Parts: sequence; C-alpha cells; structure tokens
Amino acid sequence: MSWLKRKKTAALQPVALIVGLGNPGPEYRGTRHNVGFEAIDRLAAQHKIKLKTTKHKAIFGVGEINGTAVALAKPLTYMNLSGQAVKPLLGLFSLQPDQILVIADDLDLEVGVIKMKPGGSSGGHKGHKSLIQ
Repeated sequence: MSWLKRKKTAALQPVALIVGLGNPGPEYRGTRHNVGFEAIDRLAAQHKIKLKTTKHKAIFGVGEINGTAVALAKPLTYMNLSGQAVKPLLGLFSLQPDQILVIADDLDLEVGVIKMKPGGSSGGHKGHKSLIQ
C-alpha cells in the first residue's frame, strides 16, 4: 500500500519577503492607512498564494510570482510595531533586510502615486521606523 502515500513536495524557499503594512481590525479596512494590506491581498489572489499561516505576529503565505519564490506577509501588530513581526519572519525564511519589499501608505504622496526607495531613513513613517529598528 505504499503507492497510496502522497509524495511530499519540496517547500519553496523564498528569495524575498513582501510585507504590506496596515492595522488589523474592521475599522481600518478600506482606509488609505491599510493600502499595504490590500496590496498583499491582491498579490495573493492574483498569484494564488494562500495567506494561511499565522505565526510571529503575522499572517503569511509562500508562493511564486513570475517564477520567483516569495513570502507575502501582513503583520498583525499595529503598523507602528510592524518590526516585531517582520524580524522573526526574516529569520524563519533565512532572509536579509535587503530582501524585503515594504508596501505602505505615504501621506506625502498623492493617492495613486508610488515611490520606490532602496534604503534610507523612515521619513517620519512610524511603521518604517519600527522595521528599521
């Protein structure tokens, strides 16, 4: 009956952690402050990545985007404490800080404008400050 046993598939090893910042709870849904959560939800749906694991104060899933293994995560802490969730996730996936992409709101930008920045200061954003610390 050994032929009935399912073969185990190798787990994907992400090469990047994509984190969407936001705040948990229904009162924050649909607000500009939760754009990071919404982006992660859309990426997960588009690429069929299930956000089903809750660990290290985050909900996350691992899958592929255009052939690249990634982890998508939403910290379950409030935005200003996001680093408490992200640091252990880096360890879990054996990733370095330069392998994180953070998606968050920026009140200095108009709605619909995206800014990508490979490093630097928090710019006063408390969620980014928590990640840097």
